[in-house]
Amino acid sequence: MTTAFLDGTRRAAGQLKNPTGALIALTALAVVVVVAFLFIDLPGKWEYALGLRTRTIAGMVIAAAAIGAATVLFQTITSNRILTPGIMGFDAVFLAIQTITAFAIGPALLVSAPPLASWVVELVLMMGSIVLLYWWLFLKRRLDLHVIVLAGLVLGVLFRSVTGFLQRLLDPDTFAILQNLTFASFTSVDRNLLLPTGILVTLALVSLWPIRRELDVLSLGESTAISLGVNHRRVVMHVIVAISAMVAASTALVGPVTFFGLIVANLAYGAVGHRHLRSVPAAIAIGVITLVGGQLILSRVLGFGTELPIVIEFVGGLFFIILVLSGKAR
Repeated sequence: MTTAFLDGTRRAAGQLKNPTGALIALTALAVVVVVAFLFIDLPGKWEYALGLRTRTIAGMVIAAAAIGAATVLFQTITSNRILTPGIMGFDAVFLAIQTITAFAIGPALLVSAPPLASWVVELVLMMGSIVLLYWWLFLKRRLDLHVIVLAGLVLGVLFRSVTGFLQRLLDPDTFAILQNLTFASFTSVDRNLLLPTGILVTLALVSLWPIRRELDVLSLGESTAISLGVNHRRVVMHVIVAISAMVAASTALVGPVTFFGLIVANLAYGAVGHRHLRSVPAAIAIGVITLVGGQLILSRVLGFGTELPIVIEFVGGLFFIILVLSGKAR
């Protein structure tokens, strides 16, 4: 798996002529798309509309930063181009928490609870369960990383199965409320959650700066990284904590999106290569372009004919199949 991943990295790096220029172009395009979304077709009373658009863009930028960076990092530690936190079941933890809460105490508390309190509880439960699981498997049991990945896939299926079973036992009204709470939305984020989510995602990204070079070495595989002096277990657990924080914060803010990270991460590799100083910012920029540009097209061209998360999941599913069939899954 590692050898194939490295071969793909080298081929991609050899084909890139100016990765820095590509990153600058992606960043500039992201800024242009954001400005276009803000100011195109502003009504006469522009203050209110501009405020709503600013809130929407803030939520999209935070989600793009969290999901894009988390996916690139996760694929680094697993040496696999199709594995993402969503596919591994990180989002399934969020769905399980919401479903168990609705099943145990009813939807009234979910709806009436203060948004910030709900966000904190969901964040603590999601991040705590993910970190605790990987700590137990990776440090306590000292299992191989690929065994841990397999365990994560199995547990993700288990969480989704339990969630599906419990949802079938709910009454129709409770199920409708739960569906509304667990469906991803980039246009109805709570303004009060933007600041804490943005701070948490920023802190997680900043914490990775001191180990940016170790992350590049980590792409060479566990044995090579250890032989080059990298404390593999320490760095991987650091990355897992950062990933869990970003995924939990983003999911609690906008809801679960399974295939979005897969799209932006692989497009970033093709544009700027696998060096993290460029691939992480590129994934964020592509994420912003995808979300903001997609919402702009849906609202201005298609007239909100469908929801953006539905389009992303459909395209992402096709992209996943293409990666598998083309032999680029590793």
